[in-house]
This record gives sequence, structure tokens and C-alpha cells, in this order.
Amino acid sequence: MANREHLALLNFGKFKWVEWRKNNPQVELDFVSANLAQIQLIEENLSGVNFSLADLRGAKLMRANLSGANLIGANLSEANLKGAAIANANLIGTDLQGANLKDTDFNSAKLSRSNLCFANLMEAHLNNADLSQANLYETEAMGSYFYGANFSKAKLNKAHLLSAYLFGANLQEADLTKADLKWTNLRGASFTGANLQETKLTGANIKGANFVGAENLSTEQIQSARNWEDAQYDEDFRESLGLYQGIRTC
Repeated sequence: MANREHLALLNFGKFKWVEWRKNNPQVELDFVSANLAQIQLIEENLSGVNFSLADLRGAKLMRANLSGANLIGANLSEANLKGAAIANANLIGTDLQGANLKDTDFNSAKLSRSNLCFANLMEAHLNNADLSQANLYETEAMGSYFYGANFSKAKLNKAHLLSAYLFGANLQEADLTKADLKWTNLRGASFTGANLQETKLTGANIKGANFVGAENLSTEQIQSARNWEDAQYDEDFRESLGLYQGIRTC
């Protein structure tokens, strides 16, 4: 359960909060399982705070510093975290459905098994973030940065990733059914075992991407992308694209 003294600090105003944090930098704030729905902590320093299992539905956390925070299993559905710093935070199993995460820094954050469906991730930074088994159904992530991110077994059905950056991302066994990856940077990304049924790849840069073992992939999809000749495919699929290795014999 949450520490009552720490909960009381939230009611004393920003000046008291800042002063207490300055005088007690070594204390780990404990808001475990706290009911903080609709709370306003705009631009607050919440780095390293323990919010695991807390109810933060509809919370206003714009430009807050949550770097290194523990948000395991917390409920942040419909919360506003626009411009927040959440790098290296633990959000395993966190509910972020419908949250405003525009321009948020999630670099190296742990988001495995998190719920991001209908969330706004436009222009957010999730470089090297772990999104394995996460739910990104109809997530808006246009222009976002996912360099080296792990989407292994993630659900990206109907996700909007137009012009996003997924250089070197791991999308193995991910479900990308009807996802929009038009004009996305997919250089060096791995799609081994991924479901690409009706995935839009028009204009995407797939140079060096690995499609070996990808499912429901058509030649039309691949040839609508850029640098498709320099990606990796199963041998049969290479032949259907007119790409042959070595000398062909009778």
C-alpha cells in the first residue's frame, strides 16, 4: 500500500513537494496501489517514484519527469503525458489505452505486455524500448522513433506508423495486420514470423530488412516499397520477385 506521508505531500502544493524532494533525495516515494485518478502533476519531478499498480486514470502528467519510475501494472488509461520524460522507466503490463503520449521520451523503457491501443504516440521517442507482446491496436505513432525497439509478438493491428523510424527494430512474430507502414524507415528491421496481411508498405525503406519466414506477404506489397531488392526473403519468394542467386541451370 502507498505511504500515507508521501500521499499527503501531494496535497501540499508544488513548492512543498519540490522542497521535500530536495531535502530527501535518497527517499523512494511509495504510491503503490494508490488512487490518483485525475490527479494533476504537471512538470513535477517524479523520477524513480514507485507507482506500481496505482490508479492514474485521466491523470495530467504533461512534461513530468518520470524517468526510472516504477509503473508496473499501473492504470494510465486516458492520461495526458504529453512531453513527459519516461526514459528507462518500468511500465510492464501498464494500461495506457487512449493516453496522450505525444512527444514523450520512452527511450529504453520497459513496455512489454503494456496496453497502448488507441494511444497517441505521435513524434514520441521509444528508441531501444521493449514493447514485446504489447498491444498497439490502432495506435497513432506517425513520425515516432523506434530505433532498435523490440516489438516481438506485439499486436500492431491497424497501427498508424506513417513516416515512423524503425531502423533495426525487432518485429519477429508481430501481428501487423492492416498496419500502415507507408514511408516508414524499416532499414535492417526483422519481420521473421510476422503477420503482414494487408500491411501497407508503400514508400517504406526496407533496405537490409529480414522478411524470411514472414507470413501473408505479397510481391505487390514488397515492390511498393523502396530498396526492396536489398532485403532478405525466403528463396521461393525471392524467385517470385525475380531475384535469383547464382547461376540458374536446367
